[in-house]
Amino acid sequence: MNMKKIFNIKNPFLYATTATLYIVAIVLIINVINILLPKDNIITPMVVLGLLVLSVATMGFLFLSEPIRLYIDNKKQEAFSFFVKIVGFFACFVALFLILLFVV
Repeated sequence: MNMKKIFNIKNPFLYATTATLYIVAIVLIINVINILLPKDNIITPMVVLGLLVLSVATMGFLFLSEPIRLYIDNKKQEAFSFFVKIVGFFACFVALFLILLFVV
């Protein structure tokens, strides 16, 4: 497999990897903040809700932007296939996290 194909923006593995890295970064940031800040704070629920909205928007973009573009370009089968591949790769990452949860 050549490097140009791996780093092609139309690579569903790249979209799933980006979503996974986003989750890892958010969890690491939350762990650091959890150590540094007091637990009982009125701002905490606001931050959590804001983070939820940001995460939904980010994941929506990562999972749907390319499939919607393909669908609009009248490539319906390719759009569906691309979306399923992104979800499939992401499911593999989630399965990997689950395995790590039981191993570590």
